[in-house]
Amino acid sequence: MTDDAKAAKELVETLTDGEKGFADSAEKLRDSDHPEWATVLDRLSEQRKDFQREIVAVGHEYGDDVDNSGTLAAKAHRGWLSLKDALTGDSSDGVLKAVLTGEDHAVSEYDDALEKDLSDGFREVVTRQRAAVVSARDEVKALQTAS
Repeated sequence: MTDDAKAAKELVETLTDGEKGFADSAEKLRDSDHPEWATVLDRLSEQRKDFQREIVAVGHEYGDDVDNSGTLAAKAHRGWLSLKDALTGDSSDGVLKAVLTGEDHAVSEYDDALEKDLSDGFREVVTRQRAAVVSARDEVKALQTAS
């Protein structure tokens, strides 16, 4: 398996997890004291879905079939988020903290991918997407700071 294929598989899993995590978090915030945050998180969920599709398409160009089931660790994180919510009552700040944990993980996965020997075209996609993920993380941090 090429470094492109390995990185693509890992990033698709991370993006799938992010898509689900943002969507779940947005749902938790719709009836909160900050329902406007749900709109931001829905947009970021769609962004992750678009990024995932782009990487899958690039993988198909190389003849790779990239699994997009989501990682066990992220599923455990989402499970932890559900347990935490049951114990703390879906606080808006708690949801944003969990989202930021996921975003830190996503940036780390992009950094790991960029350490691999990627083809120029795929490196360009990963670099562009990483910048957008960092921007999204900063946007969520700004929401947290404004609360």
